[in-house]
This record gives sequence, C-alpha cells and structure tokens, in this order.
Amino acid sequence: MSAGSNAPHILVADDEPDIRDTVEEYLSMNGFRVITADSAAAVRDILAEQPVDLVILDVRMPGEDGLSLARHLREHYTIGIVMLTAVGAMVDRVVGLEMGADDYIAKPVDLRELLARVKAVLRRLRPATAPAEAGGPVANEVAFGDCRLNLDSHKLFDRDGQEITLTSMEFDLLKAFAENPNRVLSRDRLLDLAHSRDWEPFDRSIDVRIARLRKKVEVDPAKPQIIKTIRGAGYLFSPSRRD
Repeated sequence: MSAGSNAPHILVADDEPDIRDTVEEYLSMNGFRVITADSAAAVRDILAEQPVDLVILDVRMPGEDGLSLARHLREHYTIGIVMLTAVGAMVDRVVGLEMGADDYIAKPVDLRELLARVKAVLRRLRPATAPAEAGGPVANEVAFGDCRLNLDSHKLFDRDGQEITLTSMEFDLLKAFAENPNRVLSRDRLLDLAHSRDWEPFDRSIDVRIARLRKKVEVDPAKPQIIKTIRGAGYLFSPSRRD
C-alpha cells in the first residue's frame, strides 16, 4: 500500500538499522510516509528541513539520548512522540512521559501494537483546525484556574494569553475534566474518557501526566486546588476560579 501525499509523515529514529528498516517497511505498507534517522542530530536536521507528524524515538541512542531529544521536540514542535524503551525499563518510561512523550512501546517491538499506538496518538493530535466533537454541553473555552483551555484549537493559554505546550494525551485529560467538573474520576475512567483504551498504561503512569498538568495550571502544584486527588478514588476537577 503506497502512501499518498496527504498521509501522515512519520520519522523513525533508532541507531539500530534492522529496527529502523523493519519499522519503516511496516508503516509504509500501512499507508504512512516514513523517513528514518540514526541519531538525535539527524532528527534535528530533518525537522529543520521538513515537517513530520510523529516521531518514533529510541530512548537509548549514542550521543544525545532520546529523552533529551524528546524534551527538545516537545518545546519546539507540535508533534506526536512515541518512545521505544527496553523491556522493564520503568524509569525510562516515567522520564519519557515527564519529558512530554505521548506514548511508549517496549522493545522488541510488536509491529501491530506499534501501529495501533501510532494511530491512537495521531487521532488525539487531529487537529486543531477540526471542529470539536460533540460530547457534552461544554463551552468553547474552559478555565483551569488562571489558565484557559480552548477546546476547538486544542490549546492551553496562561493568564497573559501565552500558549502552554500540551501533549495530545494532556489535552485529552483536560478535556475529560472540563466535561466532568466537580466529579470524581477514577484512573480507568479518565483513560476511557480520553479515548485511550487501546493504550495499555503501566501502573500509575496516568499520575505522571496529572503531575505534569498540575505544573501547568496550579499556582502550587504541591498543593493542588484545581485538579485534586481524592484518596482511594481518583481525581476531581474543581473549576472555581481565583480572583
């Protein structure tokens, strides 16, 4: 199956040629445009010359590693990031999420699982220009403390109107809270509402994302007043705004 010019553009970054070639061939067969890189430096060069929709990024590469590169990508591009991690490398997975990765998959790579995760991240990234899906009686913009979440543009803004970078999963979680104010949501329910049931989370990984969101919307993330923890039950969005 050849990829059309409008097909999503995927960048596969891994220093192992066999993995690069195998993933490139499989994704190309499934209708994606694919380009490869063998290092972080090559990724930076490619992105300086052409846009891509999603990067599949190995954590352990020589030179600049994938975790450092993920942070750079999240700060400078609106792009999906799927990390490749070693089996059982829990620290890499947690740090990857903290750096802004949308998802991860363990090596050795199951190609069908990778395809499912890539499609899921691309669906969540689907954009900004598309009208918001009809879901519930939610305003176009929702206040999270002094921040504003625009549901049409998928963007979060601070009190001065400056955009705060969000991953696709972070937006989905904020949207889930916006649609369920003052309601306790369990971790499983949050994943359902964020359309992430095809993503197999490791234990407590959603807490990492909540912690990242608190750093963006709370005055004091250590004492959250907007996204509250309800012990033994989950999380609650309290939309009352400070003056």
